[in-house]
Amino acid sequence: MYESLGFENLTAPQAAIGLGLILGLLFGALAEVTRFCLRRAVAGDTGERRSAAGVWAIALAAAVAGTQLAILSGLLDFSAHRFFLAELPIAAIIIGGLMFGAGMVLTRGCVSRLTVLAGSGNLRAVFVLLVFAITAHATLKGVLAPLRTTLGSLTVPLGETISLAALPGGAPLWSAVLVVAALVVAWRSGAKPAHLGLAILLGLLVPAGWVGTGFVLYDDFDPIALESLSFTSPAADALFWTIASTSIPAGFGTGLVGGVFAGALVLATLSRRFQWQSFENPAQTGRYASGAMLMGVGGVLAGGCTVGAGLSGVATLSFAAILALASIISGGVIAARLLSGYGTKRADAVPAE
Repeated sequence: MYESLGFENLTAPQAAIGLGLILGLLFGALAEVTRFCLRRAVAGDTGERRSAAGVWAIALAAAVAGTQLAILSGLLDFSAHRFFLAELPIAAIIIGGLMFGAGMVLTRGCVSRLTVLAGSGNLRAVFVLLVFAITAHATLKGVLAPLRTTLGSLTVPLGETISLAALPGGAPLWSAVLVVAALVVAWRSGAKPAHLGLAILLGLLVPAGWVGTGFVLYDDFDPIALESLSFTSPAADALFWTIASTSIPAGFGTGLVGGVFAGALVLATLSRRFQWQSFENPAQTGRYASGAMLMGVGGVLAGGCTVGAGLSGVATLSFAAILALASIISGGVIAARLLSGYGTKRADAVPAE
């Protein structure tokens, strides 16, 4: 479609940077206001778990509904996407998901939340994002790549049953099941109506990303990847574009990460929530570094983070994405219980993010 829009001096890959920036600005602003984060729903303080779960669930409902409507309208085709491989890399997804879930508990935030916090003046989040991006890149293309390829070779054949859409009832039935279940969670959560409304807008950014890269910017002569909101690979790409922009081109993910940071920064500043924060002692630094490395390796192995595999991935009804999200949640729950049993009043304990 892109070639019909008449942009003679702007290629589809260049336009994708702008699309990522716009979606990132909106995500950063909306996530800053709603404190959008799956970690808070899984292992947050007792009083905030239900409300956080409601905000995340209603965003998922909007993402699923919007994405499936786009597929039904013929705007999207995920048949060649990595979420829909006939061979499911089950070991990598489960182990990676567990690692990511444990890591987000140690750092008190998933990568998307930490990107927002970085824009709000949290230097702990900046540190985690740097370690995370380096570790993710090492797992994708560096010294940890053999671990990725080894675990990725342990697969389970799915044949044509690669998503919920292949089950009896098809995509309409299972989409409705997910949406209704998510809406029930949101209804019972006690979250502020304003936050729920903003979370719906946040969730709709997922189909906007899919349609933007997969339909609006589709160009036979200069193709770009079909992608939406995600933070694992984009964080690594953004870091290395920053330090080597003359040899590494920016892409959708680079624009997205930059937009999220800028959107959160603007909202935090305007609302006077911007506040410099840092580590209180070396033990905190070690805990956050460990969590960042777990998330870096885990995010790559699982095929994405709580947003990439969770919000964007589950919206496609992919079994791989659903397994990744379930593994991340399980890893977070296990880590939270282990830390709770170890003692929450240690010197490396930190205030809620």
